[in-house]
Amino acid sequence: MSIADNIHRIEQELAGTTARLVVVTKTHPVEKLEEAYAAGARIFGENRPQEMAAKHPQLPADVEWHLIGQLQTNKVKLLAPFVHTVQSIDSLKLLRELDKHAAANDRHINGLLQFHIAQEENKSGLTLAEAEEILASEEYQQLRHVRLTGVMGVATFTSDEAQLRQEFRQLRGYFEQLKTAYFAEEPSFREISMGMSGDYALAVAEGSTLVRVGSAIFGSRS
Repeated sequence: MSIADNIHRIEQELAGTTARLVVVTKTHPVEKLEEAYAAGARIFGENRPQEMAAKHPQLPADVEWHLIGQLQTNKVKLLAPFVHTVQSIDSLKLLRELDKHAAANDRHINGLLQFHIAQEENKSGLTLAEAEEILASEEYQQLRHVRLTGVMGVATFTSDEAQLRQEFRQLRGYFEQLKTAYFAEEPSFREISMGMSGDYALAVAEGSTLVRVGSAIFGSRS
């Protein structure tokens, strides 16, 4: 099936749910991104800041760019002029840097708090206690140009559906706790980014609002 066919199939599966499609474009050439755009995709997810910054000027202005990989603070300036959402917020230091560079570009950047929900130790992310420490800090409350709009997590790479559901429920539980305690008056705090090519249907069933799909659209990377 073509890139367009795959996007249309996934969009049909998501119709009637709360979830939107983030097309994961990392390592793919601009021509493939243009195919995805022509098929109606508007949210593109990249892992590496340099790659995103190189592709950004070659795509139409209405693309919503999401960084889904780890972001080092010294790379923030590459993305600050255009990135819509950084899905991998894992420290107050990173929030501070995003706020500074967003202010310098006279814009706002959205962020998702990334939680560690997988069994694998090599996957990064916050604990609930670490996230609450950030949110309760005076420094966080003084930030004006970065806005937290939800949570993100990467589930264990497994075919065990019960385990995947449990991890997705854990992330949704974190979202609901933070929403109640810190964002009750903020309708923009509404995103739960979970689910990838192999497990997005389960993630949607557990309340995902953003699914990050690459190989199910472009095929596996060579």
